Amino acid sequence: MGNCCSLQIGLENFILRGLDSIAGHANYVCKLQQTLPTLSAALQELRAQRNDLQSQVDLAEQRLLRPFEQVQLWLSKAETMITEAEKLIADGPEQMNNLCLGGCGSKNCLSSYKFGKKVAEMLQEIRDHKRDGAFEKVAENQPTASVVVRPEEQPIALESTIQKAWSCIVDKDVGIIGLYGLGGVGKTTLLTKLNNKFSTTPNDFEVVIWALVSKDSDVGKIQDRIGRNLGISDHSWKNTSVDQKATYIYGVLRKKRFVVLLDDLWERVDLKQVGIPKPNQENGSKLIFTTRNLEVCGEMGAQKKIKVECLETERAWELFQDNVGDETLNSHPDIPNLAKQVAERCGGLPLALIAIGRAMACKTTLGEWNYAIEMLKRWALPKMENEVFSLLKFSYDNLPNATVKCCFLYCCLYPEDYCIPKKRLVEYWFCEGLLNEFDRISEAQMQGNNIINSLLNACLLENGGEIDGEDCVKMHDVIRDMALWITHEFEATEDRFFVKAAAQLFEEPDVKAWESVKRMSIMANRIQVLKETPKCPNLRTLFLSQTELQVISNGFFQFIPHLTVLDLSRNIWLQVLPKEISELISLECLDLSRTGIVKLPIELKMLTKLKMLDLRYMDNLIKIPQQLISSFSKLQIFRMWSLRKKHYRNEDNVLNGGNEKLIEELKDLQRLNILWISVRSTICLERFLSFNLFRCSTQALEFRDFRESKVFNVLCLKNLERLQTLCFGGFENMEEMKMEKLHTWVSSSTNYTSCFHTLTAVKIIQCVKLRDMSWLILAPNLRDLVISWCPEMEEILSEEKLGEVAGVIGISYPKPFLKLESLRLHNLPKLKSIYWDALPFPYLKLVHIVACQELKELPSTQTVQKEISLPLGTQKLVGKSRMGK
Repeated sequence: MGNCCSLQIGLENFILRGLDSIAGHANYVCKLQQTLPTLSAALQELRAQRNDLQSQVDLAEQRLLRPFEQVQLWLSKAETMITEAEKLIADGPEQMNNLCLGGCGSKNCLSSYKFGKKVAEMLQEIRDHKRDGAFEKVAENQPTASVVVRPEEQPIALESTIQKAWSCIVDKDVGIIGLYGLGGVGKTTLLTKLNNKFSTTPNDFEVVIWALVSKDSDVGKIQDRIGRNLGISDHSWKNTSVDQKATYIYGVLRKKRFVVLLDDLWERVDLKQVGIPKPNQENGSKLIFTTRNLEVCGEMGAQKKIKVECLETERAWELFQDNVGDETLNSHPDIPNLAKQVAERCGGLPLALIAIGRAMACKTTLGEWNYAIEMLKRWALPKMENEVFSLLKFSYDNLPNATVKCCFLYCCLYPEDYCIPKKRLVEYWFCEGLLNEFDRISEAQMQGNNIINSLLNACLLENGGEIDGEDCVKMHDVIRDMALWITHEFEATEDRFFVKAAAQLFEEPDVKAWESVKRMSIMANRIQVLKETPKCPNLRTLFLSQTELQVISNGFFQFIPHLTVLDLSRNIWLQVLPKEISELISLECLDLSRTGIVKLPIELKMLTKLKMLDLRYMDNLIKIPQQLISSFSKLQIFRMWSLRKKHYRNEDNVLNGGNEKLIEELKDLQRLNILWISVRSTICLERFLSFNLFRCSTQALEFRDFRESKVFNVLCLKNLERLQTLCFGGFENMEEMKMEKLHTWVSSSTNYTSCFHTLTAVKIIQCVKLRDMSWLILAPNLRDLVISWCPEMEEILSEEKLGEVAGVIGISYPKPFLKLESLRLHNLPKLKSIYWDALPFPYLKLVHIVACQELKELPSTQTVQKEISLPLGTQKLVGKSRMGK
């Protein structure tokens, strides 16, 4: 057995020696015991050299140097060698076990030969690679440019916004800046100008990075764009994980004063996940981003939020001229005037001005310009649709849900530049069934306000200021045109809109065009007669306000079975409602405010689903049939306000007797949630206050023509929990409005410090014997105050009377008028002071003084930053820092 083994080994050694002889190599098997440990030592040296070189490269990259390609290639080859060598060393013990005859023989000669040869060759390759890795420099010694200057688009007048943004950049307390605004308003242009300004304006930032984010970008794409700014574009970077990229970017930026510019954010970007260190005072770095949504500014933690506004008229015209060109504008003397009309249709939006200006650059005939004006009125110009609306529609598409989208489109029913009262808009949404989270309007207002805020934040609506004491919103002209375009191009057929608001119509549109319409607005026209009988099985919304209506034919409402909202307001010549209005059995909202209607028809009783009835400022109304109001069992909103004093002789008229009968009917409406009502006598007031329903539903209360009383105790109103507006008018005998504890209507434990905390507006008109309004000290949240035609009024707040307040409410009185925004004082010839001491008026925006000759001091211009109106007939007084004696 042993002889056979010796014979076999001898034979294999013979073959091995033959192979060595043929190959011309040494005996790899005999040297394996030496080469394998040598390879292990060489591998350790290669690892150390690789690590040292990689550290040099990393350090160079942190200094924004670019590694040489040959260095990157050496490191890549070293990595491959290390892997292969590690495998050979791992297989070494098994191969060593096969050796015999003192290491010069093997039990498996062929395998040992091949292994030994690989070890020897790998050892030589490592020795050669180590020698090739002696680099004097590992990277270019010139850093990449700290700012990559970007090509600027066509100049847009953004100087003031650039200045505002730059002042934030140099402010050490501001690290994150959000630029927000409407799509196409110039946010990217502004960011580009800021980027390039870093290359021309002295600053101590070491690197400026630009990255387009856009709607569909993920963290990896943002990192790749940042990587390109840092000079990294090799294949290995693209194959690196998000976490590894974040670590690398963070390592580069954390010791630098950097500026990162992120364009077009649609949602929050996690800076930590991207690898961007959070800018703060310590690192002195900045993050500046653009977005269409103000909410993103909050989510990103922006310390400064700057809105990029549309251009003013003059600047917009300049931009439009630049794009049309002088050659076209000078081709006919009438073209400049027509061009101005086209520019106005763009609403100061740079995107629209540029797109339409370029489209009109070759139009040299009057016919072409007139045609463009007409098409723009119909939002049908191809350039507007393709280049403007399609971009703006991204904001619409990004709204959170279908309800918000539907509420947005609803706003295009109003005319251009129309100030839409927020509360009225939400009430219409509620009656339409768009706000389905709540059954009560007071709660639905929260959902509606949230939707309005979402649209404001998305820049799809704008603040419209205050009209008649109500906060309003507006739709930018181009946004409105985009909304109409969406309703025409994208909404389902059954949701069709028909909008001819403020279209200078003298006759109602052809009723055949209404048949498939769901929402219709022909408000603000000059249509005196509605004579047709439309058949509209799908119509739910009909706006007919401000149309100069005089007559509605008897058959007009006959075939509109699903109409839900009917707005007839502000038609002062409309005196009669057709009896066929009873056919509107689905009606939930009826607005008759400011109409000339004389009598409400008893046929209205058929409108059993009615949730809202508005009868404000109906100066001609003399009759409301008994049992009409009480028949609206689902009524939640009822407003009857400022009806003129008339003689109501009909026995079946609820307006007889100072509204006592009306109050009796209203008390049975258990769903009543919002009430505006006039009270005309002390008896009527006592009856009104006796019903608990009114305590939590009354928002506005008007007292008119009280004759029997010289004193009015305002604390009788203390329990009206939601009272916002309070008016006193035509009090001929009232000499005093006092604050006297009550013993009949309220408990002795009443907390008077919470009196009138919801009250925001007070009007005092024609109270001819009233001398002061000291009770207003109990209204800390008052925003609007109007006092007019009170000839005996001497002071608004009396120091003497306020001294008595502590005994009434149990504490010293607070500083008054801290939230007052507007103050109107008219025809108060004896008024000498508003308050005896200095008042800050931190929110006062409007002061309007007329015929108050004895009033010697007004808020100074330092105190009131906005409009101070002093019409003719008013003494021009020297402004001081207080209003008082």
